[in-house]
Amino acid sequence: MSTPLLGATEAELRRDRTSVKWLAYPPDVLPLWVAEMDAAPCPPVVEAVSAAVRRGDTGYGWAPRYAEEVSRYVGAAWGWSVDPSSMLVVTDVMIGASELLRLLTDEGGPVVVSPPVYDSFFGFVEAVGRRRLDAPLTAGGRLDPEALRRVFAEATERGERAAYLLCNPQNPTGVVHTAAELGALAALAAEFGVRVVADEIHAPLVHPGGPAFTPYLTVPGAEDAFSVFSPSKGWNLAGLKSAVVVAGPAAGRDLARLHEVHTHGSSHLGEIAHVAAMRDGGPWLEQLLGELVAHRELLGRLLAEHLPDVRWVPPEATYLAWLDCRPLGLGDDPATVFRERGRVALGSGPRYDPSGGQGFVRLNFATSPALVEEAVRRMASVL
Repeated sequence: MSTPLLGATEAELRRDRTSVKWLAYPPDVLPLWVAEMDAAPCPPVVEAVSAAVRRGDTGYGWAPRYAEEVSRYVGAAWGWSVDPSSMLVVTDVMIGASELLRLLTDEGGPVVVSPPVYDSFFGFVEAVGRRRLDAPLTAGGRLDPEALRRVFAEATERGERAAYLLCNPQNPTGVVHTAAELGALAALAAEFGVRVVADEIHAPLVHPGGPAFTPYLTVPGAEDAFSVFSPSKGWNLAGLKSAVVVAGPAAGRDLARLHEVHTHGSSHLGEIAHVAAMRDGGPWLEQLLGELVAHRELLGRLLAEHLPDVRWVPPEATYLAWLDCRPLGLGDDPATVFRERGRVALGSGPRYDPSGGQGFVRLNFATSPALVEEAVRRMASVL
C-alpha cells in the first residue's frame, strides 16, 4: 500500500510548515480554515524545482512553454482543445480574473457573483472599484437561473458593461456545475450582454465517481467568455505562482487588450513546478483524490456520530465541506465559537456569503484522518 499523502501528524506539520495556515493562530488551535492541503509534495515537482535551483535556473519565466503545457494538460484531462495563442500567462488566478474585470467593465460598474462563493471574490471586486451584485445559489448549492436572470437584468438596466464571476467548481460548496447548468448560464449571459469570467482553479480536484468537470468555454454560447486556470490548487502549489487567462473564440480581441506586462508576475519556479505537476504528477493526483474521497466519507461518519444536527451536502469536488451549523444555536458565526471554545479554526460562513452565510462554517478535510477526527471532537466539545 502507498504511503498516504495526507498522513502527517500535527507535530510534523508544525515542525515543517511555515505558511499562513500554521502560523495565523496560536499553536493550541488546530487549523482547518484556509484552502491549503497538508499533503506530502508531488515528487516530480520537488525534483524539477530542486534541479532548477541547483543549476541556477532562477531567472524570469518563458510564458509560451507554460501555455503549451496547460494546453496539453486540459486537452488530455477534459478533452478541451485550446490553442496556446489564446492564453495569457499571469501571476495567479485571482490577479488574472481581476484584470479581466477591469477590462470588461467600467469603473464602478456591476460584477455579479453567486454566494456562497470564494471570499476573495468580494475583495477583488472591491479592489478593482466595481459594484458587486449577488445572484445566490439555490438552497442545494446549484446555479439559480431565476436569480441570474433577475440580477443580470438589474446589472444591465442602465446600459453599463457587466460581468459575471463564476466559480467552477464551486468553493465552498464543492458543487460541480453540469454542462446543462453552464449552458443555461451562457444563454442568459448572451441574452443580457454579460461577460463571464470563470475561475476554474479547483478543476483538477473533481472527485472520482461523481459528475465530470465541464470547462465553461466548452459549452455553446460561451464563445466570448474567459477562463482562468492554474494547477496550483490541485497540486498544493499556492506558494509557487502562475496561471493562465484563456480567451473564448470570440474574446481574442479583448485578450489582446491585456498588456504583456501582466505576464511578468508569473514565477519562473512556479511555471517549472506547474509544468512538472501537469506532465508527471498524474499518479500523485490520482492517489490524492482517492484519499480526499475517503476523508470526505470519514467526515460524514464523524458528523453523524458527534454532531448529528449539522447539515451538509458532501462535496463533489475540492477538499472543503460547507457545514450548516444553525441547528446548534451557536449564533451567526459558529467559526468564532469553535475557535475560541474548541480551539479549532474553520472558515467563517459570512465571509463566503455576507447575506446568507450566517450559521455556516467551511472545513478543510485535506489533512490526516487523525486530525479530521480531532477537529470534529473539538467541535462537539463546544456543545
